[in-house]
Amino acid sequence: MRESRWLTGWRVYCQLADVLRERIAAGEYPAGTLPSEAELCTEFGVARNTARRGLAVLEAEGLIVTIPAKGRVVSGTQAAPYRYQVIAADLRGQIAAGSLAPGAAVPSESELRQRYEVSRNTVRQALAVLEREGLVIAHPGKGRFVSEG
Repeated sequence: MRESRWLTGWRVYCQLADVLRERIAAGEYPAGTLPSEAELCTEFGVARNTARRGLAVLEAEGLIVTIPAKGRVVSGTQAAPYRYQVIAADLRGQIAAGSLAPGAAVPSESELRQRYEVSRNTVRQALAVLEREGLVIAHPGKGRFVSEG
């Protein structure tokens, strides 16, 4: 069993992200695996919010992904993508190809629901991914638009 390594000091979540990043690089956590938040809290002696912030750093870097009903896992799994991931990838491709130019309006949730034959929540999840990536910006009351930058 691994020796417990308590983290202390300033910006502990960054330290946690560093340790997990090293373990992922070393192959200690292969694709599709990662300890739960509760296990990380116990091992490192941190609060759940601290663990979540550290995991968010790794997710922003693309090292881990959140899979509904499974939790966070190391990227690179061969599992079939969820519908929201397919929609996000399609819209990302349209943005990269220029068919959705910077400043252009992203199709409405209703249009996307009809196009992909999915629920409103699935569409919102796909759009949330693109917003986190900085590709889409939401303007309340006006819609979502392709980011200028």
